[in-house]
Amino acid sequence: MVNLNSVGGRVPLVLLLLRLSIFLVMLVWTLDKFLNPIHASKIFEAFYGVSGIGSAVVYGLAVIQLLIILGFVAGFQKTWTYGAVLVMHGASTLISFPRYLDPLATPNILFFAAWPMLAACFGVFYLRDLDNLWALDKHQPGTQMNH
Repeated sequence: MVNLNSVGGRVPLVLLLLRLSIFLVMLVWTLDKFLNPIHASKIFEAFYGVSGIGSAVVYGLAVIQLLIILGFVAGFQKTWTYGAVLVMHGASTLISFPRYLDPLATPNILFFAAWPMLAACFGVFYLRDLDNLWALDKHQPGTQMNH
């Protein structure tokens, strides 16, 4: 039973909720690649300057992303999966930088939601050794277990 009156009980709960909400956003992005690969191709062209990405490549990237986010939500191999989610979201946040220079143009204001999510991704990564609720990997190597 988690003691929600102690910091040791509250922090893992907050990390779990952050992990679940980050997963939800990343799942929608991943499903978009499976269900609408043309949209994903247009995003790669518009934001990353990579044109001509075919559906097979998009599906391949979607499979890789799905495996990463499933590991992330399961709390598996935290350093790698949490780090990969942080890098993926960080790249998409930073690549959108021109949108932040004109925040009131439609739909640029929506891009600002990426910053708190990036902070959440960093927080979950940085505190991954404390993220033990519903996590396959309860403790990271090198951390002490309190008995």
